[in-house]
Amino acid sequence: MTDTVGPWPHGTRTQIDRTSGEREMLTAFLDWHRETLALKCADVPPERLSERTVPPSGLSLHGLLRHMAAVERWWFRQQFAGEDVPTLYFTDDEPNRDFDALDGDPAEVLAVWREECERSRAITAAADLDAVVPHRPSGSPISLRWVLLHMTTEYARHNGHADLLRERIDGEVGD
Repeated sequence: MTDTVGPWPHGTRTQIDRTSGEREMLTAFLDWHRETLALKCADVPPERLSERTVPPSGLSLHGLLRHMAAVERWWFRQQFAGEDVPTLYFTDDEPNRDFDALDGDPAEVLAVWREECERSRAITAAADLDAVVPHRPSGSPISLRWVLLHMTTEYARHNGHADLLRERIDGEVGD
């Protein structure tokens, strides 16, 4: 992935092998969605990444990057790997701060998001899909397989938001 991918030509994302094994397919779909978010933000001037272009929604591409960095950290590092690291961009008192408070340079947020994705990939590579940990809020068991599927759906939902935001910024649409 690059930060400055041109217009959205077909084939700019890694193609998913339709016959690969379960682990390869789960991680490939998640990476495809990660690449999609990067493409939705590519070539947008930094100041426009923070624009909330689909009223009454308060969403922005900057906010989505912040949110997804925080979600990567929560599910893979804090929840699954049990790392004692602080949350990103939100608190219990301000649960929507990742979307609402767009402080900070969007380029730095992009770098943090990429770092969290890399850390998530490393955690995934080191664990079995059937590895189970207790869900921190509920105590119910969750597997790495569930986390990968949940993250794919999280990206899919937010990539739909990103598509609308990007179209309102500069008319660019993509697949």
